[in-house]
Amino acid sequence: MYELDRVVVLAGGLSAEREVSLHSGYRVRDALAEAGIDAVVADADAELLTQLRTHPPTAVFPVIHGASGEDGAIREVLGLLGTPYVGSVASACQMAFDKPTAKALAAAAGVTTPPSVTLPRETFHDLGAAAVIDLIIAKLGLPLYIKPSRGGSALGAGPVHLATELPAALLSCFAYGDIDLGQGPQALPAVEIVPGDGGYDYAARYTAGKTEFYVPARLPGEVAAQVARIAIAAHSVLGLRDLSRTDMIVDEAGTAYFLEVNVSPGMTETSTLPMALEASGHSFGAICVRLLELAAARGA
Repeated sequence: MYELDRVVVLAGGLSAEREVSLHSGYRVRDALAEAGIDAVVADADAELLTQLRTHPPTAVFPVIHGASGEDGAIREVLGLLGTPYVGSVASACQMAFDKPTAKALAAAAGVTTPPSVTLPRETFHDLGAAAVIDLIIAKLGLPLYIKPSRGGSALGAGPVHLATELPAALLSCFAYGDIDLGQGPQALPAVEIVPGDGGYDYAARYTAGKTEFYVPARLPGEVAAQVARIAIAAHSVLGLRDLSRTDMIVDEAGTAYFLEVNVSPGMTETSTLPMALEASGHSFGAICVRLLELAAARGA
């Protein structure tokens, strides 16, 4: 066992997912404490670099969600400091955080992805929103699901059932698991998400009782195996390490479609990665310790 003298859990940040990140950070800290490891929670603020230089940690466990936490920026800074950390390197995070890039790489590796269109805000402004919307509907049909190319927690994302709903959905959009323990990535049991009438929005994700979760997911054996293969393929083709969460949708025919991958998954009571760990017989705290040991052993 690698000696973990000083562990820092990075949580918070300035994204719209700050509160969820803090919740994740405190849960990781508490799980580490139960496993016998003292850890402190630190925010990504103006004091952080001084704190890390003055008291260099054995390893850092980043659980900052959204921008800076998932786009590789904070990991790039940790690398500049020479600080060991849990999770994927900055370059891999950059590819995973950009959903169209991750989708293209997964498709190139033979993973099935749903048809989609990715356009910046300027395209709708310069070419005329109505004309572009008509082209999108003609190509993809209805219903559609709109989401930002970056970000998480379902912020700015939502379904569109009618053509008249698409402009408002676009405005909202523009406003805003695997685990690798050093022996190759292993797919955890899939978690099936059954949201209530309001869909799987921010509140449904983080309010206990608003969403039903089934773990393992209620899938036939061959479909569950397909889902596991896709999760491992996405983790591998994007060059990720330590942990990731792959989101998929399975149609009525049993075909699984890759949607996106998250390099800094939530660690709250309603987050799917801890659920999958528990269902597979792993202790959440023990896995957090093991990931920190791996990080400390390999260095920055």
